[in-house]
Amino acid sequence: MDSQAQGELQRSDDPIVWGDLPQLGQNPARIYRLGIMGGTFDPIHNGHLVAAEAAFDRLDLDVVVFMPAGSPAFKQDKKVTSSEDRYAMTLLATSDNPHFVASRFEVDREGITYTAETLRRLRAIYPDNVEFYFITGADAIAEVVTWRDAATIAELAHLVGATRPGYDLSCAQRAFDDAPYDFDVTYLSIPALAISSSYLRERVGSGQSLRYLTPDSVTGYIHKRHLYGARGARYGQMRGDENAL
Repeated sequence: MDSQAQGELQRSDDPIVWGDLPQLGQNPARIYRLGIMGGTFDPIHNGHLVAAEAAFDRLDLDVVVFMPAGSPAFKQDKKVTSSEDRYAMTLLATSDNPHFVASRFEVDREGITYTAETLRRLRAIYPDNVEFYFITGADAIAEVVTWRDAATIAELAHLVGATRPGYDLSCAQRAFDDAPYDFDVTYLSIPALAISSSYLRERVGSGQSLRYLTPDSVTGYIHKRHLYGARGARYGQMRGDENAL
């Protein structure tokens, strides 16, 4: 660890450093496991939540932190909902789970969001007895070896690939086998991952229900903020009753 990181670590009891991150590592005699659920969350949906819960259970994590990307590196040429709206939806979706935490860690950082930089900043805050488990979808996991500073990702985090049942892992496995870095990867089969954020956006735009696809609190927020082309009718109103307000 370099001198700058050591300096930040020495101040890790400072609430300004911790911010909204969970405080782990207090007992030097045990190992803590921090799950990091990264993504755009545009919007967050039940697939994300089920994947995080499965990782929490199967990998014996202490807590899972959801980190909406501030300025996603791979979506610089695409329209992305504001980081404040995406954070608010993530906060609503995770608020009733005692081992989920929504964090502004990436939202409040200026510039493009890179996973390696996020992990470096977290490593400077948390002591060495806190291990990082970076959770992402199977489609993304195969691309990690091409991400910026992939060597740092391999060094600082265990990777958790959340996959759909029947998903062909051969592409991801070849990518890691051929990579010049030693990645530690665990795959979890998650039935709910047939859901995608783009599918939810399409449904909102065409006036279709999001019930059972994302928490109702997120659906209400989407309609209140008129995100993704949400129509002006009151949320929960019966179809065809637009004039019965």
